[in-house]
Amino acid sequence: MRPPVTPSDIASHVRAAVAGSQGGYAWLYRTFAPLVHSIHLGMGTRALADELTQETFALAFSRLHALRETPKFGPWIAAIARRNLPRTPAREDAFDEEHEHASETSGPDASAEAERVLRAIRSLPEAYRETLLLRLVEGMSGPEIAALTGLTPASVRVNLHRGMAKLRTALGLAPAPEEMSDVAAP
Repeated sequence: MRPPVTPSDIASHVRAAVAGSQGGYAWLYRTFAPLVHSIHLGMGTRALADELTQETFALAFSRLHALRETPKFGPWIAAIARRNLPRTPAREDAFDEEHEHASETSGPDASAEAERVLRAIRSLPEAYRETLLLRLVEGMSGPEIAALTGLTPASVRVNLHRGMAKLRTALGLAPAPEEMSDVAAP
């Protein structure tokens, strides 16, 4: 598990980056790249998410001096990421999902299953999609997600719980809640 990120850690690294410290910029990137990448992965292919993550950080770093509440860097860069969408359909098509693979070492069945799950996650509402991607793809714990996103740990737990329930339904592993109410109790 990673050491916990505190608001004072975030604020001090933002101030260092604004002052021109490469270490400050590097820490912010290393710490918040999983958040930004997850947001973009929820919108498109892995290759497109990688490119948009770089663009989002370039944009955020060019505007870093305008961030008033330095401990809120996570929610601030997340908002930038959500607005940083592919500019043209042709750009999205350039990152054809047919050429994506779950891993160089995974077989075709595992890659197909991973892509099916990723498509199901992308169909979920934003709050569930982002927290699930941070948990399942980036491997973050609930407290880590809360520290980066600015959400309370309780909100993260709720989003993960409800998101997993919706994901199970989307994957056909559980009946939809309205279907369950039609089933007679024993």
